[in-house]
Amino acid sequence: MTTTVEAPGLDILRSDLWTAVTGRDEYRAADIVLRALDAGTPAESVLLDVIAPVQARVGHAWQADRLTVAQEHAATAIAERVIAALAHHPAHRPAPYGGRITVACVDQEWHALPARLLAEVLTLRGWRVDFLGAQVPTPHLVTHLHNTGADAVALSSSLATRLPTAHTAITACQAVGVPVLAGGAAFGPDGRYARLLGADAWAPDARAAARRLADGIPPPDLAVGRPVEEGLAHLTDQEYTLVVRARARLVRVVLADLERNYPAMAAYSAPQRERTAEDIAHIVEFLGVALYTDSDDLFTDFIRWTAAVLTARKVPAASLLPALDALGAELKDFPRATRMLDRARLHLDEAVPTTDQPPGASA
Repeated sequence: MTTTVEAPGLDILRSDLWTAVTGRDEYRAADIVLRALDAGTPAESVLLDVIAPVQARVGHAWQADRLTVAQEHAATAIAERVIAALAHHPAHRPAPYGGRITVACVDQEWHALPARLLAEVLTLRGWRVDFLGAQVPTPHLVTHLHNTGADAVALSSSLATRLPTAHTAITACQAVGVPVLAGGAAFGPDGRYARLLGADAWAPDARAAARRLADGIPPPDLAVGRPVEEGLAHLTDQEYTLVVRARARLVRVVLADLERNYPAMAAYSAPQRERTAEDIAHIVEFLGVALYTDSDDLFTDFIRWTAAVLTARKVPAASLLPALDALGAELKDFPRATRMLDRARLHLDEAVPTTDQPPGASA
């Protein structure tokens, strides 16, 4: 097992950059990064050992209700502009000598910073990189691959709800002979969903991705064709399709059930009601992708995460139970959905006391 030794002073750089981005001081943030490069800190280390962990800290601070959504967005925007400034520094200009890689986020995926970090690392390592950014529609991605002759495409997704779209993109890229390296939180900490969806390779972080691409990823054999993924045989029961198509109706039904059975909702403000509907929509959306992957863990982990977010905002985590109960009653004839909802309820029952307050009350 290889141990990465950090350059001295990285803790100070991270602390200073955190202060700058959360203080919305873009110039200071850029100065911190550029001075570190001038002082000899490797550009890759600045990207992955300073900017990336600071951005992760920003996300954790939002989850813990220490930063607002607006503050999180502002900090992220500054990080992106700092990376752009770093990309024009002389330390970031190696002569290209490798092949060509396309780096893109799957359609509907707006979290582009992880993909941008990978693109910069690959550039530093000599690859010719086409960074396409956030939310790249699959047909446009395939057209780009046709026009550029990429050796591989690195697909990034942070949200698990984008996995069905990622599956479409993976299949389409492979159909034109381009191997796919998948990365990002959506694919699971161990890459299980990348394997399930048939990606040619997976990497947990930018350094691992760069190593994997350097080792070479064989192109798909178009003569053999693409076999049907055995791990997706469960989709024949149509539960995923039926739940996704009924999403708007399910949200209305669950919201109406909460309004009937929880009189406290009568006192909700318009923003609180809107937030409640959004929370229910997210629950249905994650249940849908859990059905697509047949992963109880995916849905339970989302419910745990949501419970933590609600708790940080002083909303009892057990407020999720009424929504899960109402959704379970509506989907009682769906065996896999019922199994997933039951497991999620079990984890909430064990973790938190009951409450009469439905989700969204903190809005």
